[in-house]
Amino acid sequence: MSVTTSEIPVLIRTLRNRLGLSQEKFGQKFGVVFQTVNNWENGRTKPTRMALMLIQRQLEQMGEDGEDLLEKYFNK
Repeated sequence: MSVTTSEIPVLIRTLRNRLGLSQEKFGQKFGVVFQTVNNWENGRTKPTRMALMLIQRQLEQMGEDGEDLLEKYFNK
């Protein structure tokens, strides 16, 4: 995985917006609480390796809608 710490807030916020989810719903989807998503988006913490793998899998499942984010953040 090639996502840098400084890129994580933009990746998380962009993906969440594309999915049309609140921070709370996004957290439920990825098995974390609202505060964790909020911390990711504000750069206070970063997702675990497992969470990043789940995020990558979500982008892959989105097809064309996730393709640009996969290329930009995961070099796919």
